[in-house]
Amino acid sequence: MSSDRSQIDEILDRIREGLELAERVFRDFTPGQIQAERKVDGDPVTAADNAVNEALLNLLPRDGEGWLSEESADDASRLSARRVWIVDPLDGTKEFVTAIPEWCVSIGFVEDGEPVAGGIFNPATKESFLGARGKGVLYNGIPSRMSSRDSLGGSLVLASRSEVQRGEWEIFTDAVFAVKPMGSVAYKLALVAAGKADATWTVVPKNEWDVAAGAALVLAAGGAVYEPNGGTRRFNDTDPLLTGLVAHPTSLEHDVTKQVTRQLAGRR
Repeated sequence: MSSDRSQIDEILDRIREGLELAERVFRDFTPGQIQAERKVDGDPVTAADNAVNEALLNLLPRDGEGWLSEESADDASRLSARRVWIVDPLDGTKEFVTAIPEWCVSIGFVEDGEPVAGGIFNPATKESFLGARGKGVLYNGIPSRMSSRDSLGGSLVLASRSEVQRGEWEIFTDAVFAVKPMGSVAYKLALVAAGKADATWTVVPKNEWDVAAGAALVLAAGGAVYEPNGGTRRFNDTDPLLTGLVAHPTSLEHDVTKQVTRQLAGRR
């Protein structure tokens, strides 16, 4: 990461402005009262996804900066850019359509493949998360800290609601930690970064736009982020699909890795 402190401050200002703009755009739409269409891959999309995407595309990237978003056609020119915006204008569209308050706008900034800064805002709960490497994380404008647990005993782990409904977390029924189903992987990552939960992971593939901002927040908070096999992700890849993502305070690495390995073994 080569950006100096003043450059990071400028990036954070742009992210903050982007979150505020997204909030204003979302006011034109009512969760639970909006139709979703199906994209070619079967994922739902609404007019709100597209409206926020257009607003952020017009605001965020400057000359020489790349853009990768769930709702934009992929432009290969991003691969030659050192600084790239990786955005999901509405992470948790299923929850948005059904008025479950677990959806958000997710804005990530990547430099030379590293998640440098991120911002996530949940309009339903009015929670904002903003942070950058070397700057820490703000939760609703107030400095926050990750969990300080050194064991999963008694901890709170956030899991994908869809995965729980499919039975993929039944292996943890008698675990020493509590599992809370929740939508929006970006929102889950933000809650872990802000210390509102202890860990989250998924062994189901995710795209970079799902997790870039959340990964930046967890790293900004001093936590660990990696794929289920233990590998560290370089963002702005030709193929934006990850094998999954694991996030937690570094003090929980041993316990979380053990449980993730257990879940992976159960899927084989």
